[in-house]
This record gives sequence, structure tokens and C-alpha cells, in this order.
Amino acid sequence: MTATLDAPTVHTGPKPVAQPHKKKHRLSKAFRSSAAILLFLAVWELAPQYVLDEGTRTFLPPLSEDLVALWELILNGQLADHLLASLGRSAAGFVLAVAVSVPLGLLIAWYRPLAEFLNPLLELARNTAALALLPVFTLLLGIGELSKIALIVYACVWPVLLNTIAGVNTVDPLLVKAARSLGLSSPSLFRKVILPSAVPTIFTGIRMAAAYSILILIAAEMVGAKAGLGYLINNSQVNFQIQQMYAAIITVSVLGLAINAGFVALERRFSTWRVKEKA
Repeated sequence: MTATLDAPTVHTGPKPVAQPHKKKHRLSKAFRSSAAILLFLAVWELAPQYVLDEGTRTFLPPLSEDLVALWELILNGQLADHLLASLGRSAAGFVLAVAVSVPLGLLIAWYRPLAEFLNPLLELARNTAALALLPVFTLLLGIGELSKIALIVYACVWPVLLNTIAGVNTVDPLLVKAARSLGLSSPSLFRKVILPSAVPTIFTGIRMAAAYSILILIAAEMVGAKAGLGYLINNSQVNFQIQQMYAAIITVSVLGLAINAGFVALERRFSTWRVKEKA
């Protein structure tokens, strides 16, 4: 009798289980996250047409009419001109504020006597609204570009400065002591321990400053400007171009969202080590 040997069965592990509901779950999550916005846009479109009276509808036109006005501004080049004027002022003030605030915040946080000396002045300055100082900046610097950029710098300095100080102060003292015990010099300690730990808090301040740079600029452009989104909003309202006014407001909102999303992505890029740490 001849014995027949069967080939051994090779186990390659469990087969991957299909996940048919994964895509549906993502779509459901995306819908839930945007449901409030979609509802708001639907109300904006339908309420003026079917709920509001004719007089009120004149001052709150449907969203579709505002989008048509926005498209016309894009086609005739007006929106690009005003947008570039606003972005130029906002970027100049924002960059100057960050360039001054981050080093100054690191210096103040590193030297405690300096922090104790300046803290009362910082508290006073940060609680003074930037728009309250608009007449002062206008009187001292005129109604030109310099006063607007200076006002943006003033508004943006405080969130970056205070978050930089907070970021350095919240670094784990045990981590600093461990680094010093390993013989790290002060520059190396700052570069390898202090800054990486403070980056998320600093970026929070930078994101706040970016939002302030747009909001403060819009208000400043409504006084004594000849171009910019704030000027466009104010001029459209004065000339009773209501759809164009809302088109400019929509542009400001989209611009703010885009800037915030950009800084969130940048923060993730510079804080990759924290993600890995959680994993």
C-alpha cells in the first residue's frame, strides 16, 4: 500500500475583513460637521424669499443674489484689487508683529525679573482694545497706510507675545532639569527642549493674530481708505449696493477660514513630534 502525503496547509493569517460601512461613515461624519453651515445657508436663501416682507428683503437679499454679485466682482476685477490691498496691509502688520513678539516673548519668559517688571504694563496694554486706539493712530500717523499697518501690529502683538510667554512657562520643569543634567548648554536647551514644547502654544497665538489682522484691518479700512475689503463693504452700503456689500462680507469670511486652515496645517507640520508621541 502506498501512503499519500497531503501538502501542508499554509496559514497566511486572517483575511482582511471588508469594511463597506467605512466610506459611508466618513460621508456621515462630513455631513454632521457641516450640517449647521448648510442649514444657515438654506435659511439665508429661503427666508428672504418666503418669510420676509419686501422691505426687509431689500436689506437681506437671498444668498443666490449675493453670490451673483460676488461673481460679478470677480469678473470685473474689483474683488481682486480690493483683496490684494487688504492682504498687503494685513500681511505687513502681521509679519512685523510676529517678528517682534516671538523673540520678545521668549526673552521675557526666560528672564523672570524682566517678566515681573513688564507684567503690569502688558496686562494694561492687552486689555486696551485696538479699535479704541484707531483715532490715536490716525491723528499721529495720518489716514494713510502707516496708521493701518501700525494698528494691525498693535492688535497682533499681544496674542503672539502672551502665548509665547505662556508656552515657555508651561514647559515641564522636570524636563528642563533632565536636559540640564545631561549637560545641554543654554542655547541647546532652548532649541531642543523649550522651543519644541512651546511651539503649539505659540502657534495658537499666531493663529489668533492672523484672525485679528483681518478683523482690525476691515474696521480700519472703513475710515479713510480708498481700497480694500473694508472700504468695499462701507462704500457698497453707502451707495445702497446691498448685494455687493454681502458679497464682500462673504469674501472676508472665506478669507478668514482659509487663513486659519493654513495656519492649522502649518502648526501640524511643526508639531509632528507631538502626534508621534501620542501614538
